[in-house]
Amino acid sequence: MIGIMISLFALMAGMLPAADPTPRTVRFDYSHSGNAQEERFAIDEVLQEGPWPGPLQRTIDGTGLGKYFFEVVDAKAARVLYSRGFASIYGEWETTDEARKSNRTFHESLRFPMPAGDFRIVLKKRGADNQFKEIWNTSVALKSIIRKPLPPQEKVWAVFKNGEPGRKVDLLLMGDGYTAAEMGKWHRDARRLADMLFAASPFRERKSDFNVWAIDTPSAESGVARPSDGVRRQSALGAGYDAFGSERYVLTFDNKRMRDAAAAAPYEFVEIILNDRKYGGGGIFNLYATVAADNAFTPYIFVHEFGHHLAGLADEYYTSAVAYASPSARPEPWEPNVTADPKGGRWKDLISQGTPLPTPWPKDAFESDQKQTQARRAEIRARKRPEQEMEDLFRQERERATRLLGSSPHAGKVGAFEGAMYESKGYYRPQVDCIMFTRDEVGFCAVCRRAIERIIDFYTGR
Repeated sequence: MIGIMISLFALMAGMLPAADPTPRTVRFDYSHSGNAQEERFAIDEVLQEGPWPGPLQRTIDGTGLGKYFFEVVDAKAARVLYSRGFASIYGEWETTDEARKSNRTFHESLRFPMPAGDFRIVLKKRGADNQFKEIWNTSVALKSIIRKPLPPQEKVWAVFKNGEPGRKVDLLLMGDGYTAAEMGKWHRDARRLADMLFAASPFRERKSDFNVWAIDTPSAESGVARPSDGVRRQSALGAGYDAFGSERYVLTFDNKRMRDAAAAAPYEFVEIILNDRKYGGGGIFNLYATVAADNAFTPYIFVHEFGHHLAGLADEYYTSAVAYASPSARPEPWEPNVTADPKGGRWKDLISQGTPLPTPWPKDAFESDQKQTQARRAEIRARKRPEQEMEDLFRQERERATRLLGSSPHAGKVGAFEGAMYESKGYYRPQVDCIMFTRDEVGFCAVCRRAIERIIDFYTGR
């Protein structure tokens, strides 16, 4: 680790040699409004940030991931200059019961290298047939881009740096709920959590492909908001628990505040670390991930949620309560680690000959145990019991699940195991156990590992 404070202000303010070919970063801010039946868009502002941190040889996204997809199109030549798939808070919210009854607006950002001339933004959304269809486009004149100075009070430092940003995956750690007096704890937490991520495979083997940056964003108060516990906080990034009514789901809805702070650093991926102990986190593909710093299960939460953010991995569990409405059909998901195909066709090359499809596993016994665990979990939260009791419950659950799933006939094999994406029936996961399924210490399954490495290869230009 680099363990010394460095300032990137001069770099990010544009003090590059005249011959440096690296373009600036454009941040396209817009509002995304609507409900479960319709959605609308409006430009907020278009900003210039620091040097583009991504690989210039990989400007076109061919991964096929994301609920949404955007293209930057040259206004004169009608040529696609840049594209990326992504997911969004709005995309999750529109599947909740609230979206069926009311409207909401969310602030969103698209980031890409500065074009040489005027351009269009084309926004697409995945349809029921799994194809992207255009839902909005708008023109941007190069002269309308705001040259926004960076806030000088924010200090960026390297947790570790393995190379220039354009050749590495750049991960930015942002702390929320740390006061100025707690910056020492923030620095220790940032290093500690980075070590957690790179202790997990395949991140451990690919550590040299990453740069990890951190930024100091002092909050006025210690900790973050936990509305269901009656805790209100004014934190630097506005992160808090209880997103969409789920007491463990942590998001910030203040995208502009988060993006303005992050602009001081080179980044492609963002992890928001909360100065809190309560079990919680979140992860959205190509947006950000969150994790509570001080829970006994922080290593699991961090790695699990970062899998969502980096590689678009789906949740494979289905016994915990979620805010999303159950779909009436079972369309093929875009996420790489789940399928509606009981034969597991999308990962058939990893299935050993002779493995039965769909693949049997001790589903009834697992669900019976989970029913008891979830009831106790709800009781602990309803009675406002100490966090230690929740951690103890999860340890006991982990021991039983590890024993049950690890002894199943097809443990460690790739197949098609029914139960995934919050649904007991109709969706299948690749292996009986995975960090996207349980809190067991089994790590990522073979399909998830491959999906993660594919994204690492994409951002490092391999």
